[in-house]
Amino acid sequence: HVQLVESGGGSVQAGGSLRLSCVVSGVSISRYCMGWLHEAPGKEREGVAATYTDGNTWYDDPVKGRFTITQDNTKNTVYLQMNSLKPEDTAMYYCAADIACDGSWLGSIWGQGTQVTVS
Repeated sequence: HVQLVESGGGSVQAGGSLRLSCVVSGVSISRYCMGWLHEAPGKEREGVAATYTDGNTWYDDPVKGRFTITQDNTKNTVYLQMNSLKPEDTAMYYCAADIACDGSWLGSIWGQGTQVTVS
């Protein structure tokens, strides 16, 4: 079965850093667009960062310059380096794999999520 397992979340003070990891099994991430999305209480799930099979990357405006998404195809793992964290970054963060690569994430495969709390 296809599985995405996120890790690396936790509680940090404002200005701190975290590195999230997403280990994927069952599919090769080189054939998928990979992304990180988050969901905060009272808010809809929204994209944070993504990598695409054409080599492009995308970031939501609030995290530009602070977050970096990278991918290691050998380890079948995606990372999100989160620096200069702010309280508004507090959310559950999900890893997603999408074969359509259309930016909607409607048909994506999801992980279980990892909680990030910034105070």
